[in-house]
Amino acid sequence: MTILAIDLGKGNSVACVYEAGSDAHRFVRFETTPTDLRRLVYRIRPERVVIEVCPSAGWVVDLVRGMGIAVQIVHGNHDGWRWRNVKRKTDRDDALKLARLSAMNQVSEVYVPLRRVRQWRSLIQARQSVVKRLRRTKNRIRSILEREAVAWPAEHKGWTRGRLIMLREMACPLSEANVDDLWRGELHVELAMFDQAMLALREVEQRLDALAQQDARVQLLETIPGMGRRTAEMIVAVIDDPLRFKSGKQVGCYLGLTPRQYQSGASNRQGRISGEGHKTLRALLVEVSWLGRRWNPRLRSVYDRVHRGSPSRKKIAIVATARRLLIWCWAMLRDGCPWDERLALDGSSSLGEPVRRGPLQPTLSAVATRFARTGASDGRQGPEPQGQSSSRSKISENQKVVAAQFFAC
Repeated sequence: MTILAIDLGKGNSVACVYEAGSDAHRFVRFETTPTDLRRLVYRIRPERVVIEVCPSAGWVVDLVRGMGIAVQIVHGNHDGWRWRNVKRKTDRDDALKLARLSAMNQVSEVYVPLRRVRQWRSLIQARQSVVKRLRRTKNRIRSILEREAVAWPAEHKGWTRGRLIMLREMACPLSEANVDDLWRGELHVELAMFDQAMLALREVEQRLDALAQQDARVQLLETIPGMGRRTAEMIVAVIDDPLRFKSGKQVGCYLGLTPRQYQSGASNRQGRISGEGHKTLRALLVEVSWLGRRWNPRLRSVYDRVHRGSPSRKKIAIVATARRLLIWCWAMLRDGCPWDERLALDGSSSLGEPVRRGPLQPTLSAVATRFARTGASDGRQGPEPQGQSSSRSKISENQKVVAAQFFAC
């Protein structure tokens, strides 16, 4: 098998042409442009192309897939890929190591969606950047007012239409501000940045709303109580194809909502969550989970079960609730079914969760065994004498019926 492993760079890249059977290899340097890459692939004719995930990975994957060649995108934080205690590390060493790991199937691949999905993800992330910019501007305006001992309402009450008019009245162009009142010029500059950020945010959200209205999957997730459009569209964009996950555990692990595990011998403990995957989506799921405690009975029951009334378990409970919400969203996308509170409350597997008994719901065999050991006034057998432990495990059909009636109550 001929493997073409490429260490992509901004200007120039290094490719390693590797023969998996003989370990023979050679290196080629080329410019990181679609034209040069296409020429190189046509000349080498590899069976597989391997690259490390980077900003240029998108167009490289589109080009190689369009030529009908398999491509692997390697996770740079994988343990097998990390360089430790080495005295030499070059682009050629990177490309050669990439090729050898791929030949041994020891690489951790990264899922790269289609171009339209990547563009959608990029626009969603751009909105998050605008929101952060707007938040920083608001904080700077509050800092200016606090410095000048100007009392201002907290939270959203300070950004109403009337409050903004008051801010514009206090501000003046920086060139016209007096030396003793330069803060008014600073306020004018910050308000200009505020207006620009608000305009950009409205423009981006209008486009995102138009895309969401055309996608039935986003509207499907909006049926969940407490789920907004911004979170729904990000879940759909990040998961993309729900069939690429085999179980809900894989979905939770993909978003970094599962705990780290440290196991050695008889010791087996779990630490904090792994934190891998999409950081912004993970934060949004936690925010929706906090809101879901008020508007979604199922999320509230999950939170209360994990919380156990302990103040120290609040964060643990909310992360567990966010993970469960993510699994439900994945199951709804997989099955194409809207939110059904009845199915969620009884733990139906149609929402991606197996039917599980609560902590206060004993199994039928446990209740029957309890009746067999304790006995009662309806003719059931009492405790077995010592030395007859073999007959203790045998439960008569009459005891099973009585136990079933008790369990149904």
